[in-house]
Amino acid sequence: MQGIKNELKQAVVDAGLRMVRQGLTVGTWGNISVRDSETGLVYISPSGIDYEDIGEEDIVVLNDQVEVVDGDRKPSIEKVMHVTVYNAREDVNAVIHTHSLYSSVLGVNLMELPGISEDFVQIVGDKIICCEYALPGTPELARNVVQALGERNAVILPNHGALAVGRDLHDAFKICHVVEKTAHIYVMALSIGTPHLISKEDIDAMQYFARNVYGQK
Repeated sequence: MQGIKNELKQAVVDAGLRMVRQGLTVGTWGNISVRDSETGLVYISPSGIDYEDIGEEDIVVLNDQVEVVDGDRKPSIEKVMHVTVYNAREDVNAVIHTHSLYSSVLGVNLMELPGISEDFVQIVGDKIICCEYALPGTPELARNVVQALGERNAVILPNHGALAVGRDLHDAFKICHVVEKTAHIYVMALSIGTPHLISKEDIDAMQYFARNVYGQK
């Protein structure tokens, strides 16, 4: 099909390897996609293939109606969730669904992750919510994820894992790692005391700083 970009297929392949090698998932679980901002097409990992065995030819391309427009493999079972996120968030061009350990711990307890660290509140949000439970791969889960995600950059999936979004894969991976690190800190802090939460005023100030001051802009 005209307009298909092999470099975006390879980006999904590389991201899958990175996700499993960095301990953000195990086996064939989790899934990754990118959206081409020029065409709106979504490049997504295939269903049930080890990340070490996925090549460019295995990546599936979808349109915004979750229809396959390129690729012979079955797309990820969570294809509806990915496309629903993109349709709800124009600012998002990468989605990573992980099965990371400490985020999953919070999900098992149906707990949200509050703003307890500066990097988290700057780039993820004031907190992230645990969405309502639904079976994997269902339209219900997709709707629940989008509702709980809102304008934040991550959400916890109960008894399942977590999902992070970003402007691109680099951004989404940064969100994944900050969420998992913060979840780890939160679980450890709860084990020895009562975590101190950052005030709304300070969260607003740090988010403004991250958007307008921080870095080489």
